[in-house]
Amino acid sequence: MVSTVDDYHAYFQMLLNHGMHGGERLLSRPAVDLMTSNRLTPEQQGARDAMYRNIAYLSSGQGLHGGWGFGMAVRTYRGDYAPIGQFGRDGGTGTTAYADPSDQLTGILLTQTGMSTPDAGHAVHDFWTTLYQVIDD
Repeated sequence: MVSTVDDYHAYFQMLLNHGMHGGERLLSRPAVDLMTSNRLTPEQQGARDAMYRNIAYLSSGQGLHGGWGFGMAVRTYRGDYAPIGQFGRDGGTGTTAYADPSDQLTGILLTQTGMSTPDAGHAVHDFWTTLYQVIDD
């Protein structure tokens, strides 16, 4: 997929607004709920967890803390800094984009480093760690 930061931001802001963008409904509230909640069965969850354990360079990341909605990762437990309910996805070219409903936060990092080396995963992890450290409770 090819996109811009502005497009990503508008998309995730629309999801945080339960399908509304610029005063217009683009997705129904139930559609957004389906997209942003875990849809995996226990068997699928087990297979997914086993797959990620076997991919060494993806041993940390946003998508590893839960399940999968329609087209995106959904955080179902708090394993680090981000809260339960965060949703989005990581891309193979070193991109990461997630929205956090509890903090009304969207984070987007677009790189061209690829996810084929441990360094790319570390850059994504550092981005999210830094982003959540600046939130003032």
